[in-house]
Amino acid sequence: MPAMIEVHDLGKRFGDFVAVDGIDFTVERGEIMGFLGPNGAGKTTTLKMIMGLLRITTGSILIDGLDGESQRAGIKRISGYMSQKFSLYPLLTPLENVELFGGISGLARAEIRRHREELRGRLPETMVRIPTADLPPGVRQQVALFVCLMTDPRVILLDEPTSGVDPGTRRRFWQEIYTLKKRGKTILVTTHNLDEAEYADRILIIHRGHKVLEGRPADLLERSGLPTMEALFKQAIADHETH
Repeated sequence: MPAMIEVHDLGKRFGDFVAVDGIDFTVERGEIMGFLGPNGAGKTTTLKMIMGLLRITTGSILIDGLDGESQRAGIKRISGYMSQKFSLYPLLTPLENVELFGGISGLARAEIRRHREELRGRLPETMVRIPTADLPPGVRQQVALFVCLMTDPRVILLDEPTSGVDPGTRRRFWQEIYTLKKRGKTILVTTHNLDEAEYADRILIIHRGHKVLEGRPADLLERSGLPTMEALFKQAIADHETH
């Protein structure tokens, strides 16, 4: 069976600046892929191309057999995207965000009402009626993930989902990711927290738009002889800098 996400020779230019430079990778069905790299490495740009939010400069993307250029509408219907910076409207309440994104996604009114009640059951009453900008970071991320999942997507792209939250919230977030995996979802998640990398089935490290390392965390550590994921990450970046 083909992989759920197939990326071949993917490139993105903004004028003379090369943000992504000919990367190849696949994400298997039901797999969690951890996407790592320094700031500016090209992670967010890659996710936006996969979602069809940015045009591809070179290469190709297939999502469950759908072409990333000619079938972007179909890809959006089966995918959920949690953006690093813009996942919710900050001046709207959590419930109003559910209404808005449910409408944009084409959900039926009854389905939107069901989601509203579900979110109301998850959050304290005081939090469902205040602007999301005023929510604690962990709660705001919880709402963002909830909204991302309202359409029950097969492919889930999470861009720095645990950025700025405390360790306890981070653990709960990853428990939710594992629950999604058990339901057969395919998940691509970017992170700056290197301790999270070992939660993924496989990791992909990119630097300056190039793929520099890919594989299962335990296998990569064993082959490298390095003691931690942080040491592995630093070595991969350093090796790329010298080439």
